[in-house]
Amino acid sequence: LSKKLPANKIVLRTKTKGNKLSIYCLLDANLNRAREGIRIVEDTARFVLNKRNYFYQLRSLRHRLDKITRKIYPELVSARDTQVDPGRSIIEKGKRRNVKELIVANFRRSEEAVRVLEEYSKMISASAGRQFKDIRYRLYTLEKKMGVRP
Repeated sequence: LSKKLPANKIVLRTKTKGNKLSIYCLLDANLNRAREGIRIVEDTARFVLNKRNYFYQLRSLRHRLDKITRKIYPELVSARDTQVDPGRSIIEKGKRRNVKELIVANFRRSEEAVRVLEEYSKMISASAGRQFKDIRYRLYTLEKKMGVRP
């Protein structure tokens, strides 16, 4: 893995003594978490707040996540095993008091997930790491612009 690869050609070794899919599972879970969180804020901007500018910016960031990971997407899906995922049984706080809480929770979820993607991708592709970092900072900026950052 010492060889640096272009962001669109991420290759990972997945076989490690009984835990052959751990890296792909980690990337898949965080990619899904990031996209889902962004999508919730995106739809809120579009349908609830009627803020087209934010909607388009969020949509663009979500599409960038897909573009960065497109080459390894089949491997990510192959690594997915939701039946044995220990995180599946975690019970989250089920109630949001208002739209602002919903937006804050999903921005934070997305920002944290993109940070994980950024850190793990640095081992493989400096370019991908930089792209994820840019997305993360754009999320911070949008969160503040939307007036929800405390």
